[in-house]
Amino acid sequence: MTPSERRVTGTLSAIYILRMLGLFLLLPVLALYAETLPGATPAMIGLALGMYGLTQAVFGIPFGSASDRFGRKPVITAGLLLFSAGSVLAAAAHSVTVIIAGRALQGAGAVAAPIMALLADLLRPEQRSKGMAAIGISIGGAYLVSLPLGPVLAAWLTVPGIFLMIAVLALVMIGLLWWQVPTPVVSRAVSRPSGQLRVALSDPHLLRLYFSIMALHILMTGTFVVLPPLLRDNLHLPAAQHLWLYLPTVLLSIAAMVPLIVYAERRARLKQVFVAMVGLLTGGLLVLLEGNHVLWGVAAGLLAFLIAFNVLEATLPSMMSRLAPMAGRGTAMGVYSTAQFLGAFIGGAGAGWLRGHHGATGVLLAGLALCVIWLAISLGLQAPAHLKTQLVDVGRLSPEQARTLTDELSALVGVAEAVVIPEEGVAYLRVDGQRFEPASLERFSAAKI
Repeated sequence: MTPSERRVTGTLSAIYILRMLGLFLLLPVLALYAETLPGATPAMIGLALGMYGLTQAVFGIPFGSASDRFGRKPVITAGLLLFSAGSVLAAAAHSVTVIIAGRALQGAGAVAAPIMALLADLLRPEQRSKGMAAIGISIGGAYLVSLPLGPVLAAWLTVPGIFLMIAVLALVMIGLLWWQVPTPVVSRAVSRPSGQLRVALSDPHLLRLYFSIMALHILMTGTFVVLPPLLRDNLHLPAAQHLWLYLPTVLLSIAAMVPLIVYAERRARLKQVFVAMVGLLTGGLLVLLEGNHVLWGVAAGLLAFLIAFNVLEATLPSMMSRLAPMAGRGTAMGVYSTAQFLGAFIGGAGAGWLRGHHGATGVLLAGLALCVIWLAISLGLQAPAHLKTQLVDVGRLSPEQARTLTDELSALVGVAEAVVIPEEGVAYLRVDGQRFEPASLERFSAAKI
């Protein structure tokens, strides 16, 4: 990655991590805190826990569409302000009802799609998986860190203090967004969002990706509903020691993920690796089902599961960014985000119901059935086009000059996508190597302008 790409990836990953911490950090402490408030019932406490994910799903598409119309950074800013306001409301709550309202307002700031679309706008195609991998790792990392950290922070700051801390961090992230992340300029010829939702919901290959991210998060949430009780009841492993199983398997899975992603990108084998990881996920659940009475069985099944999860979490957004139309990328990412959070909500609620009626075996069998369906669906997925990237030094430009240049670059034969970043003085082009003539760029270089 270039220094600019590393800065963009780090900043946007930090914003994404903040959102996930807002969800995960409160999981081990919010239920106990809510029990002390007026109006607390099991149903209301469950609603307080789940409302964040539900409103994220509801507002994912509108925020993604708005980012296509009004720009990524203004929409992300509005979402972070809503997130901060919801955190303050929850911190001041004196009843479960107000906690639910605060969590709903937090979730209404659904900035996942604009963040991923902005990252895709600013990274070259071959670097997008790395950027998306950083966001994907942040999800697993935030979950892992939050389980032990939540009770510690609750004892130190109290639960309202955690909400206030998250509110302040959201405001800090707004400053970083505008200070550290450049604003891409896209072609006016492809910037019209009208009809993009219809396109995003009718493309069969995008539909496969929406199903994939929903299935992945159903499986992730559902597996972690039953895994901690399995460790406690079958392996007699105290809860305080669960981290020592999670930590090495997460680290090993990340180490295995990197070469798989590099192979998929450099050899243009994204689809093949994708299908293989769905198969590995199926195998991991099968090992957990058959070997959950011995430590090695749980460790092996969890490792296979996490390798597949990390690779899929990283490659799915990259495939989305390649298959989604440029003008409607934010809208498509909004549908994607909605499917993701619906998956988490369905996985938690569904696994809880299944565990109560059929035990952990019922949850794992349902997960296996979902994997088989997913594997069949993924076989028909279109392999993303393997386009090359051309970087052109165009010199410092005004926003209007950048828009004009973007239009001209987009019109060149063989150019599939053009993004000009005026602050950096560069243009990124996605080109078809068989049709594109490099000589056509000579008149656009800084020396010629």
